[in-house]
Amino acid sequence: MILSYFIALVGQPSTHKHTLTGHSDKVMAAKFIGEATKVVTGSYDRTLKIWDLRGRACQHTKFAGSSCNDLVTSDGSGSTVISGHFDKKIRFWDTRTESLENVVELNGKITSLDISKDGRFLLACVRDDTLRIIDLRKTNTLLHTLSEDGLKISCDWARAVFSSDAKQVAVGSSDGSVFVLETTTNKVEVVLKDEHKAAVTAVAWHPYANFIASVGRNRQAVVWGDM
Repeated sequence: MILSYFIALVGQPSTHKHTLTGHSDKVMAAKFIGEATKVVTGSYDRTLKIWDLRGRACQHTKFAGSSCNDLVTSDGSGSTVISGHFDKKIRFWDTRTESLENVVELNGKITSLDISKDGRFLLACVRDDTLRIIDLRKTNTLLHTLSEDGLKISCDWARAVFSSDAKQVAVGSSDGSVFVLETTTNKVEVVLKDEHKAAVTAVAWHPYANFIASVGRNRQAVVWGDM
């Protein structure tokens, strides 16, 4: 598969910078790691690849053994990459070595990962219709399991996200609703519905305001007002 890298300059049109070729199946996630010249990607070909954009080449390939649905980096230096997989496992990688640091296994396929702004908490969206919150500073301890009647994770790549202060999470459901849950109490703060007429596959929380955007399988995007 081909991964194209674009850079947008303020006031100027986007410019195509790099095309990276190497994965043999769909690329599901890409993140910068540590600096603007390195990118990590996760693919259905069961590998993660770390790319050097200056040389337009793959520096390292990490063999996960399972399709990667999403990944995040847990610190500013990019030394740790966390990937979520089809085989129900979250894998923790040290980018400076060839080693796999740790593995956490849950009860369903990992559809997405998100990390809190302070780098302390990891949010995993799981195909068993739950959200799991893991404390990265306590040896990857599972803190909370969030679930709710009516919440059905819509697909193997459904995306869930933290709010900016990590006190809430948002996730879409197969019935077209968006659930907003409190992270420590597992209480539903609000269920946003009646706009999407199809399964919600991804949500995004505004980084500086209390707004949520969601997209559904009916090709519709919705922006929800102040939460």
